[in-house]
Amino acid sequence: MFNFKQKDDEFFDLFLESAKFFHTGALVLDDVMKDYTTASKKVEEINRIEHEADAINDRIIDKLNLTFITPIDREDIYALANDLDDGVDLLQGILQRYDMYRMGKPMPGAINLTKLLLSSTEEVVRAVSYLENIRKNQVQILDASHKIERYESEGDLIYRSEVAYLFENEKDPIELIRWKDVLEQLEDTLDHCELIADMLRGVVMKYA
Repeated sequence: MFNFKQKDDEFFDLFLESAKFFHTGALVLDDVMKDYTTASKKVEEINRIEHEADAINDRIIDKLNLTFITPIDREDIYALANDLDDGVDLLQGILQRYDMYRMGKPMPGAINLTKLLLSSTEEVVRAVSYLENIRKNQVQILDASHKIERYESEGDLIYRSEVAYLFENEKDPIELIRWKDVLEQLEDTLDHCELIADMLRGVVMKYA
């Protein structure tokens, strides 16, 4: 049965929960960069986080299907919910690779990219926390989005520099392939943060 009451703001609480799972996943990845011997244990942790994030995403989609009047456009709710959930999936993939490849001590570039992911996901949480009143909080949302863009640009430079270093200095082709894959996944996850930032800016343009 449809919920016909005036705009249901519970969506924003669920978005915030989802964004926090994204940031928590980045914290888990950072733990591995600090102590790579914990990788197997941390894979179990990210698997649990991913499962909980999926449950939140399911709640959002179920609620969307049952809500007649939504606080923002239905397609925006659907896209944001899935993008936040996909972010956790990307982090899960990085950690699984790290463990599966038996990566060992992380490259400086991997550590730095992870730090940028921590900062980016923190800004995702901040931006999402302001969505409930877009018109009032448009400056804060846009500020967080711009910061994410800057982190992504920094990440591009680090990624290119680290891959260049690999091809110039790494003589073991297997080691080169493993690290290049992990670095690509880290950079892709930063790109995904920028995708979320772009979407949030679009939402501000619609409703502010």
